[in-house]
Amino acid sequence: MTAGVLAVFVGEWVLDGDVPLWARVPAAAALVVEVWASVVLLSRRLALLPVTDASPGRPPVGRLLTASGAGVVLAALPLALRDYGLWPVAPALVVAIVATYLPPHRRRLLIAGAVALAPLPGGVVSLVAGDGELAYAALFPAGLVAFTAWVTLGPLWAWDTARRLDEARRLEAELAVREERLRFAADLHDIQGHHLQVIALKGELAARLVELDPARAAAELKEIRRLAADALSDTRAVVQGYRRTTLEDEITNATRVLAAADIDARMAVDPDAVAAGLTDSARHLLGLVMREATTNVLRHSRAGHAEVDYRIAGGFARLRVSNDGAEEHPAALEGTGLRTLAERLGAAGGELTWDHDGDRFEVSAALPANPAESARSPRSPNPADGAAR
Repeated sequence: MTAGVLAVFVGEWVLDGDVPLWARVPAAAALVVEVWASVVLLSRRLALLPVTDASPGRPPVGRLLTASGAGVVLAALPLALRDYGLWPVAPALVVAIVATYLPPHRRRLLIAGAVALAPLPGGVVSLVAGDGELAYAALFPAGLVAFTAWVTLGPLWAWDTARRLDEARRLEAELAVREERLRFAADLHDIQGHHLQVIALKGELAARLVELDPARAAAELKEIRRLAADALSDTRAVVQGYRRTTLEDEITNATRVLAAADIDARMAVDPDAVAAGLTDSARHLLGLVMREATTNVLRHSRAGHAEVDYRIAGGFARLRVSNDGAEEHPAALEGTGLRTLAERLGAAGGELTWDHDGDRFEVSAALPANPAESARSPRSPNPADGAAR
């Protein structure tokens, strides 16, 4: 469009036989330079990301000076012949092009200043010549500068908006990929860490029993083989995206695993909480909390007793896992398991907290329950509910 405007208006003037040759020759050379510089500058600007106050563009100063110099020539020659309609064309285009490289607030200042100064050259020439065209000579250039800036910057704004949307979509895609990688890493950590810890525990038990009770040692080795097969199956399921941990399954698994480790595990599970209409995602998150807490009991404590309490209270599904025999400085707090789960529960509108008091360590998780279920009065816990050893 820029090249077309210059070619039509200035080119016609250059080819006009009534225009003196001394004006036409330099104007033709300046027109070629101006068209080249304008096309190059606008093409480069369209290839850049949108210019903002926070990230101003880096204009190619050399080409801008070239375009400005050619614009001055294309303005001075018609103005010398009192062509008040042609002289502002090239300067108006130069102002618009320079404005595309500036952040918004400086862009507005440039255009406002150009509009304010545009009436002066033509107005001064008209007054000196006394040709009676002062109004046209003063007002038309100002209007042309404003119109050219609007025509140039309007499509540029639409172009920048499209570029921002494309960039936002690209960043969203990258974040989705990173979130999926973090989810996969967390699930793999939860699955493999839990299985490997139980396998290591049973391996130690089998090693102690191999001479004292060979039959039981053989049974433990069979259990290790089964756990290894389960770990392999679960890992494949995670890779395929099919496996979803549930709280009910993890409570059942924790009962069996803690009992195998000679830990007195007491489960206080409210039947109303089990029947509550939690989403699959909420059950999955609470299942991960149960698994991480069980793994920490096995790995980072010498627990003799453990308690699990699950119920609906205050509109939240609340899970509490506590144990004795905790280390003085629990290694569980130095890892990423609980912290990662705390971030995931926070994003789901819940929370995950943990507390270390003496040899007691307690993990508490809460997630919003189904409104219909949360309206019920929470049932008082019965320590005998679901007690397991």
